Amino acid sequence: MSEGELPGRPEAPGGTDFGRLEAALGEALLALGLGPQSAPGMRETPERTAKALDSFFSGLRTDPEVYLEETFPGGTGDPVVLRDIPLYSMCEHHLVPFVGRAHVGYVPDRRVLGLSEIAGVVEAYARRPQLQERLTAQVADLLFEPLGSKGSFVVIEAEQLCMTMRGAQKPGTLTVTRAARGVYAQDASLREEFTRLLGR
Repeated sequence: MSEGELPGRPEAPGGTDFGRLEAALGEALLALGLGPQSAPGMRETPERTAKALDSFFSGLRTDPEVYLEETFPGGTGDPVVLRDIPLYSMCEHHLVPFVGRAHVGYVPDRRVLGLSEIAGVVEAYARRPQLQERLTAQVADLLFEPLGSKGSFVVIEAEQLCMTMRGAQKPGTLTVTRAARGVYAQDASLREEFTRLLGR
């Protein structure tokens, strides 16, 4: 696997192997001294956690390019910007969430993408083990050449709970990442306009 490449999809047929996952989670809890005898309220925690992880990582079973399959004629060459798309992902280093908002813009070239599809692209990439930097680049890349747009610009602002709950323990700290492609990479005035539309 090359640097920056996502891990492959689950090998278990049909996706998550719940039996194996629940057993592993049960062993992890036992290793922490949290067996059913010491914590009766956690008796069903492995099952509940397995279902939660399956949801958190559902993007591993989704090809984000499916959201590009249907576009519509139109577009005047002016930017389209969606701001404040809620974002929930899991840091691949500690499997702890990072939570925030994505701001996504692109400049159509004769074809436009449905607004819900743009949010779907963000969701599909976010629901997998991630790095915020990679997530930002992936969304920008997909909305540029694969979409056939003139350019894309993505800004993500998120709180990394691995920094809040452990390590530096600085709650409220936001990490801001950005990625510009095409005309957005070439034209500073377009980037400034994007920032103004965000109310910054």
